[in-house]
Amino acid sequence: MTQIIPNDFQILLVDDDPSVNASIAILLKQHGFKVLSVSNQEDALSVLENQSVSLVVQDMNFSRNTSGEEGMLLLAQIKQRHPGLPVILMTAWGSIKLAVEGIKQGAADFVTKPWDNQQLLRTITTCLAIHQNKAVSTDTRHTLDEKYDFSDIVGDDPAMIEVLTMVARVAATDASVLILGESGTGKELIANAIHKNSARAKEAFVKVNLGGMSTSLFESEMFGHTKGAFTDAKQDRKGRFELATNGSIFLDEIGDLDPSSQVKLLRVLQDQSYQSVGSSLTKKANVRVISATNRDLNDMVADGSFREDLLYRINLIVLNIPPLRRRRGDIARIAALHLRKVAKLYNIEDSRLDESALQWLSQQEWPGNVRQLRQTVERAALITNEPVLTVDSFNPRNLAVEPNDSDADLNVSGLTLDQMEKMMVIKAIKAHKSNLSRVAEALGLSRAALYRRIEKHDISV
Repeated sequence: MTQIIPNDFQILLVDDDPSVNASIAILLKQHGFKVLSVSNQEDALSVLENQSVSLVVQDMNFSRNTSGEEGMLLLAQIKQRHPGLPVILMTAWGSIKLAVEGIKQGAADFVTKPWDNQQLLRTITTCLAIHQNKAVSTDTRHTLDEKYDFSDIVGDDPAMIEVLTMVARVAATDASVLILGESGTGKELIANAIHKNSARAKEAFVKVNLGGMSTSLFESEMFGHTKGAFTDAKQDRKGRFELATNGSIFLDEIGDLDPSSQVKLLRVLQDQSYQSVGSSLTKKANVRVISATNRDLNDMVADGSFREDLLYRINLIVLNIPPLRRRRGDIARIAALHLRKVAKLYNIEDSRLDESALQWLSQQEWPGNVRQLRQTVERAALITNEPVLTVDSFNPRNLAVEPNDSDADLNVSGLTLDQMEKMMVIKAIKAHKSNLSRVAEALGLSRAALYRRIEKHDISV
């Protein structure tokens, strides 16, 4: 893991307010950094030409002009002359749109004034670590597994190795990470791997399904509430951010978050603080934020359904998880591993996949990705109950469901995806004797996602 040794780095501060430069310089020097301070663009560029600088922290205005044009010009000049040098922008809360434009032009991150000392330090060390890690090259699964814990992730296809290499580079930092990918690609596993390989690994990893959270409950769920804050608040309750203190919070399905909740989330991510519903006490949010979605957030920004400033607060690092059809080399391995898990989970005889089955599985498109592959293998193993699964084991006609195993209206000549889903949920509920936590784990779902499927299929528990 990357270790930042402060006295190895010199930081340039650029602000026309001497008190700002002095305050930040004292903070950084107390934590071992070397610091240079200037008040204008010309002096900043001169220092960069003649001194070794690891990172720049710059204001957006250096005169009475508050448009931010001076800051944008300096950023452009720095990126042109020193393209690999990370730059952190400082701006007022009301000028976040300007900071977002700076991110587009190459800034590494931004902080708002008045700043929080610990947040500023985390931002600086994160940017330094990411910049330092760009030179790291790890290109085999064996090499990765020697240094990192990726035990929950199956695969050594080049497309997946590229993702794991990036996870290895950023895990040790506090950088916000946005995980993109189709449904069923394993975004939660990647998020968990980031947490497990970070300095926060011994602290909580709190998972939040934003897609299943109503607008009215958002503040209470995320930030907690005090007794009596509203009608049903019969006792104090900790929110997800408090539960994740010093650890990581995984915001799944962030693309489904409604506009009003987006504003509330942006505020806590920006200020690193929040208040519980019904309380005037401000609490610090020392958490590492990992988000995920299967939606195109750039398109959502374009049509106004997702805030651009929130996007740039959560996507310091973006990981694109390849769909299963782009990592066909991993399909056979995933299928065989899950088949062994099915035998153990349901206490049935071990079975294996023959070459014809492995070849057939590897040739399918798998629009539902790893989740669909696992469900298909599980379905074949449970219904055919044979020691060796062949291509015929996956033929819908051979997977007819007995009347007492499911609803009578299932078509015995084949199963639709919805019918298959309903059947697997019912079987898992029976196998785990209605223990929904174990059912959700067995099916690879969150409890909220399991509840939605139970309601969708009108399943009795």
